[in-house]
Amino acid sequence: MSDRTDRTPHRLDPAGARRHEDDAGLRAQGAAVPVVLPGGVPAVAVTRHEELKEFLADPDVAKDACHFTALREGVIPDGWPLTIFATLEGMTTADGADHRRLRGVVTKVLTPARIEGLRPRVERLTAELLDGLGTAAGASGVVDLRRHFAVPLPVSVIGELLGVPPAMRGELRRFSYTMARTTLTPEESAAANRGMAEALGRLAALRRAEPGDDLTSALVAAHDEDGTTLDDRELTATLLTLVVAGHETTLALITNAVRALCTHPDQLELVRSGKAGWADVVEETLRYDAPVGLFPFRYPLRDLPVGGTVVPRGTPVLAAYASAGRDERAYGPDADRFDVTRRPANRLLSFGHGAHYCIGAQLARLEATVALEALFARHPDLALAVPDRELPRLSSFISNSTEVLPVRIFAPR
Repeated sequence: MSDRTDRTPHRLDPAGARRHEDDAGLRAQGAAVPVVLPGGVPAVAVTRHEELKEFLADPDVAKDACHFTALREGVIPDGWPLTIFATLEGMTTADGADHRRLRGVVTKVLTPARIEGLRPRVERLTAELLDGLGTAAGASGVVDLRRHFAVPLPVSVIGELLGVPPAMRGELRRFSYTMARTTLTPEESAAANRGMAEALGRLAALRRAEPGDDLTSALVAAHDEDGTTLDDRELTATLLTLVVAGHETTLALITNAVRALCTHPDQLELVRSGKAGWADVVEETLRYDAPVGLFPFRYPLRDLPVGGTVVPRGTPVLAAYASAGRDERAYGPDADRFDVTRRPANRLLSFGHGAHYCIGAQLARLEATVALEALFARHPDLALAVPDRELPRLSSFISNSTEVLPVRIFAPR
């Protein structure tokens, strides 16, 4: 790192157990901080808002793993669990014309109008899930809101959007859950990747045989009509991206928003009094407790200055979205405070920035806003059943949330 070689690289905790404490420590070291990934792989995390925004839009930064020097030179350990984040051959790892081609196939179908048209269905699914919370809580009045609400809502929505049969959704959810973890052994990672690829192959075959008005059918048709538009690997990678990104971010967003409101009752009261809206809750949660912590990978095409540090060409770089959301340089000295009336001048980076801005951001916001408003209308006295600090974290430095969300929706009988 040119003028900062004196720094000892920070070894990332694969379990992400101290997300915001670790992020604060990284930000204090600088905008671009040397880190060590699982497997002993050196990398850099870009931790501050302005520098990350510039980095994400820099034309001298690529996503294609052909620019990952250590991977290209064969020094990455065999079976490295994070390899899939680099080598998946879809729009998340493509650049330039390839990226525009792959993204265009999806955006042609996943239009803003189509997403907004899902609102009535999201509202019905939300109401159905809320109807079942009482039964799930039983006599105790306590229910795992993540399991019974935050997970099934986005899984159902993305399942319907992609034309996934209900019987297959649980299977795809299990593989997605596993792949999001950064504590996997090489064997666990390989098994999850194979299982997901096989399941997506079955989904594509089903929609080829029985096409419908869904995104998978549209992608399969694009593949079959013109193999140069979407080849086999790109079809699988695109479906995988849509399945995983289509619900992991949303379920974490809902979970984190409920936790924040329950631990900040004054902020919940501001919403109830009309001084803030549910969309404000969603935006502040995206900033305060972003669903994605550190997202892999991007690669500088040259030795690139980032906030006083030169990141060598070909270094794998992680976008520290959760850290950037709490950067006091961007959000003021109270950046660690949850404030639903905050009106930041800076555009949030929680869904990325530039050409790779999250294609499902509008859908995630829609689902979370509908879900939170309906949840607190139905259960105005909802409260955490255990202190927030005691909730077990997801075993991931990529996904940022908790494993469970036990809440009390009524007094024990």
